[in-house]
Amino acid sequence: MGNVRWVISVLLGVGIFISSIDRITVSLTADALAHDFGLNKAGFGLLIGSFSITYSLCQIPIGLILDRYGVQAVGRVTTFFAGAAFLCGGLAPNLPFLFISRGATGLAESSGFPRSAKAIGYWFPTHERGMATAIFETMVKSAHIVAVPFEALLVTGYGWRTAFVVNAILCFSYCILFFSLYHDPSKHPKLSRAEHESIVRGGAQPEGSGPSIKIGDRLKHFLRQPKVWGLTIGFASYGYGFGMLAAWLPTYLESTFRIPLMQAALYSTIPWISATACGFLIGGRFVDHLIVRGHSITKVRKGVMSAGLMLASAFIAAGLTHDLRTALFYLAIAMGGLALHGTVAWTIPGLIAPKGHLATIGGIMNTFMNLNAFLGQVLTGFIVNWTGSFSLALALAGTIPIIGIISYFTLLGKIEPLPDVPVRP
Repeated sequence: MGNVRWVISVLLGVGIFISSIDRITVSLTADALAHDFGLNKAGFGLLIGSFSITYSLCQIPIGLILDRYGVQAVGRVTTFFAGAAFLCGGLAPNLPFLFISRGATGLAESSGFPRSAKAIGYWFPTHERGMATAIFETMVKSAHIVAVPFEALLVTGYGWRTAFVVNAILCFSYCILFFSLYHDPSKHPKLSRAEHESIVRGGAQPEGSGPSIKIGDRLKHFLRQPKVWGLTIGFASYGYGFGMLAAWLPTYLESTFRIPLMQAALYSTIPWISATACGFLIGGRFVDHLIVRGHSITKVRKGVMSAGLMLASAFIAAGLTHDLRTALFYLAIAMGGLALHGTVAWTIPGLIAPKGHLATIGGIMNTFMNLNAFLGQVLTGFIVNWTGSFSLALALAGTIPIIGIISYFTLLGKIEPLPDVPVRP
């Protein structure tokens, strides 16, 4: 039948992997930027947040744009500008310019997850969505395994500017790759008729933009749906801990346990290995296996998402220990839980969105998740400056996911398509 759909999934994953390297690089530059620009921990948190706030605020607009113009056109434009913005960061002559470049990078990379979720909706039957989503979603976590030691070597050996320029080259290379390889199923030159028919029969999202509806009417319709808020609040509760650890993990290990940055970078891969394995094997393969065997889509997906958020309470224990190995053990449990939650959560927009609105719903849920990640990144900087410790920040990361579990069981309801957006005459 062919496996073009899996090539597309890997292509999307490579894009998420490269955009994740960008954020990893910045997370390793706290000491270098303190030396070059006199940036303290609170200021470093604000620098990281300058990316997150523009990334977050662009999620709904980019979702609407994706639903209007499609994955192919938007992906080509945004991948090019991501490379340009990151290159400008590496050439920044002063701190204000660096802040502006980080904000521009957040804007350019904002399409990554909604774009990937929309493409997976087009390319995969419902019973393969878990694995397909796991391939691109776990790339965020696996990037920390592969890229953290490499980026730490670049930053410590050649300087943070060199690391920025190398990553810009990766972004431009991916732009060329995406331009060459990505097409929607109906236009892909190498997709066989048998594979296309199997995708469509399996419940893939119909291609196209759907009926022409005013942006305000579309947003108003979805923001009135309890199901959308159930998904959004649940997904947002995952953002605090994920955002905090993605930005601060090497710095946390370095400052708390008094180890060199390179050693901290190597140790920081352990929680991300756990996250990658849990997201791929449980959030992806195991969930698809249960659904193929006839188990309820709603019970399986809600159960796994809630269990993942429950495991995030291990953050609290990590903040209470003074032993490096014990802290890494609890962080691995917490990040594994968050990863399997995130993998499953990204399959939900494709299962509840009416035709032509998948990226809009994905944009809504990702807006609030990234705003909470922004809060975790910035608030952590102020907490550490104030208390001299990461304990309180980790306690918050382990407590907030409880809100998500409540949301899934009170607002999300049955995982089924939402009513179409009414078309006004």
